[in-house]
Amino acid sequence: MSVYLHEEDLPVGVLAEGPVAVDTETMGLITPRDRLCLLQISDGRGDEHLVHFGRDSDYKAPNLRAVLADPARLKLFHYARFDLAAISHYLNVVATPLFCTKIASRLTRTYTDRHGLKELVKEMLATDISKQQQSSDWGGPVLSEAQKDYAASDVRYLHRLHDEFVIRLEREGRTAMAQACFDFLPHRADLDLAGWPEIDIFGHS
Repeated sequence: MSVYLHEEDLPVGVLAEGPVAVDTETMGLITPRDRLCLLQISDGRGDEHLVHFGRDSDYKAPNLRAVLADPARLKLFHYARFDLAAISHYLNVVATPLFCTKIASRLTRTYTDRHGLKELVKEMLATDISKQQQSSDWGGPVLSEAQKDYAASDVRYLHRLHDEFVIRLEREGRTAMAQACFDFLPHRADLDLAGWPEIDIFGHS
């Protein structure tokens, strides 16, 4: 298991075929204001690749964008809504088809209100991960080893979680419901970017 750091783009041929786990790190939670600093990606074979974007990046990243836009590759996220918005805004890619472990958790783990990645990995995979670097400064020119380890851990377990959630969704008869949610997520991200992040447009009032 190795963590590889790349500048501005993903090298050709470093990922095997099949689903990829994806996550992002930004300067904050307001996507148009808080720039994309890092994108993590893994094919689930044991290595994680981190693509670092500098302050003046043009976000061209043709190799990375090709992977994210590939309709034959399933993209695995935890809280895809945020990552999709960042990827769309900065890389100009709609990263579909997709599977979101946070939505799958909410649809199947109805016995709890704890749906963070740390909780999922601990309960379902019997592994503890640290979230200590979650709020660190991702905008610097050099990432610390702790930051790289944290970023890699955010994609390290998504393939295994996906496999487990596929079973649970089928067991509970909610596979089609989950897929409908996944299909809508790019539109939800568009609403966030367009200025409706907290307003329920489907609500009565």
